[in-house]
Amino acid sequence: MQEKLIVPYPVIVEGKYDKIKLSSIIEAQIIPTAGFGVFKNRELSQLLRKLSQKSMIIVLTDSDGGGKVIRSHISSLIPKDRLIQLYTPQIKGKERRKDAPGAQGLLGVEGMDADLLRALFAPYAQGDAAAHRAENPLSKTDFFMDGLSGGADSKARRAEIARACGLPEDMTANALLDALKMLLTYDEYLALVGREKEEQEC
Repeated sequence: MQEKLIVPYPVIVEGKYDKIKLSSIIEAQIIPTAGFGVFKNRELSQLLRKLSQKSMIIVLTDSDGGGKVIRSHISSLIPKDRLIQLYTPQIKGKERRKDAPGAQGLLGVEGMDADLLRALFAPYAQGDAAAHRAENPLSKTDFFMDGLSGGADSKARRAEIARACGLPEDMTANALLDALKMLLTYDEYLALVGREKEEQEC
């Protein structure tokens, strides 16, 4: 089995099955939009805008009409010079888990050949797998230790931290954890929650 490609940029895909497929090929922060759910998801929109200030963002949607609409919406949220647009070819077929092909009869990202997807991401891959995994160890344990979960004032505390990072104040603990892992280094997180001498905003 080939080692995963280490991709240092967040990757936006349409759904959870696309994420599952890519997770077997690349090691990266993979963000599913829940299809057209991205149009109504205020948290996700703000997160993508914030991420684009810190990093380039890769977009890979299906090659059908729906994928183009989702790609267009994402492109309206993020400056063009912060986006890396990847495209899959239009291949007729259906995914194994589906009873019938999609409206246009095209394979989505989840149905693409692994070697094809690997070739798409290869130009953007870098680094060492072990170093990448160790990059940010921020976890649910940290959230509990710092009063961001499991306490009477945790919701208010999360709102305070989210506000400092320019994120929606009503994010769940899991959503905020995922966002902070992408936006901050571990040292920046520690400073933000006051586990270091100086606090800093992200």
